[in-house]
Amino acid sequence: MPANPFESGRSSASTGAGKFLELLGDKALEVNEMQLTADDNVHALLTGEDVNEAEVLTSVQKADLAFRMLLQIRNKLMEAYREVQQIQI
Repeated sequence: MPANPFESGRSSASTGAGKFLELLGDKALEVNEMQLTADDNVHALLTGEDVNEAEVLTSVQKADLAFRMLLQIRNKLMEAYREVQQIQI
């Protein structure tokens, strides 16, 4: 399995579309990592470990904001795709 799940197997990273796809994949992985870190911080807080509550709240908010941003990017891409589909040739 490729390191980036968004990679199609072809070596298209040299093209503009390939670089864009790689960028999106990297950002999705970063958002996932933020979510996992926030989950770990919340788990540590709930199990009584010595963690700073402000840091936990900050990590949860950052993960939420990053996820919402990624979701909006996906929505805009889907909207653009639908517009391209409706173009009459």
